[in-house]
Amino acid sequence: MTTSAPSDFIAVDWDTAVATARRVSGPGPRVEPDEARAAVEELRVDASRAREHVRAVTGLDPGAAHAPLLVVDRPGWVRANAASMDQVITPLMRRLQERKDPGALPSGLSGLGNSVGSKMTGLEAGSLLGYLSSKVLGQFDPFYDDEGAAGRLLLVAPNVVQVEAELQVDPSDFRLWVCLHEETHRVQFTAVPWMREHMRSQIDTFIAAADLEPSVLLSRLGEVARGVVESLRSRDEGPSLLDLVQGPEQREALERMMALMSLLEGHADVVMDAVGPDIVPSVAEIRRRFQHRRSAPRGMDRVVRRLLGMEAKLKQYREGAEFVRGAVGAVGMDGFNRVWESPETLPTADEITDPDTWVRRVHGAG
Repeated sequence: MTTSAPSDFIAVDWDTAVATARRVSGPGPRVEPDEARAAVEELRVDASRAREHVRAVTGLDPGAAHAPLLVVDRPGWVRANAASMDQVITPLMRRLQERKDPGALPSGLSGLGNSVGSKMTGLEAGSLLGYLSSKVLGQFDPFYDDEGAAGRLLLVAPNVVQVEAELQVDPSDFRLWVCLHEETHRVQFTAVPWMREHMRSQIDTFIAAADLEPSVLLSRLGEVARGVVESLRSRDEGPSLLDLVQGPEQREALERMMALMSLLEGHADVVMDAVGPDIVPSVAEIRRRFQHRRSAPRGMDRVVRRLLGMEAKLKQYREGAEFVRGAVGAVGMDGFNRVWESPETLPTADEITDPDTWVRRVHGAG
């Protein structure tokens, strides 16, 4: 895989990124071939089962929209996300190319060749992808559009098997529970036709607002390094990478993006639990153990989470679930579904923590 960014810019070497990620991610849990095949097949069946339950709870209908399912291993997840990241990052590369002023670069950096630079960024991107590939259970990729698809759903089989063993929960219940969450995302994007383009436009806005001057970015590398060291030494939450690279405009764009992600993730969390014990008998125990695991990272996990801003993201996901429960409690699921009417009916960053405000704005003072 090669980047489509301009050839004279230091872009991302995605081949290097994928190779690096495979080394970082690790092989996953050891399972017998028959057990692995059975897990893959069960996840496929559970994803199909989850669809009807999600539609029954949410009232959302994807109609004829198509988003394929892939049950993948860690390298498969890496390859899929490298392709999606390329789609998102390429506009950023072009913007950097347009604004680039070689004379402004510090001495010694302006002479770096594209091959060396792209491999360096490939190593960085690959390290991130490798770390995440060992953590992600499932993901909806909204940027996949081959053959008219409205995205695609990825389930990472070895990670599901590993986590269910770590939590010591019923494997069949856990696999369906995971599928309920991820299927909710597939329904969100296939039943709400404008959602994909809206998300892409928000990313474009974030990129357009970025402080991209090379000298500024280079001056902040030291701050990033110090943030890693402080995270290792202290339990206090230090600055994340996002804190270091965003200006005021970009911060506002990020808040809108996080409000949207909080809504999508919170909605999926509510739906996966709303299906109830008749379908997933041990749902309450799974949720309790999963939340404990999510809220208690250790060692390097804690460092990377802080550096990437994931702790703040997890907090907003919790707020998203509280928003959905509050709105549904006030106006019912049909009333809540007005959130999907247009970008204007999405909750703002302030409304995510105050669903009554959203209800008054969208449904009127009554």
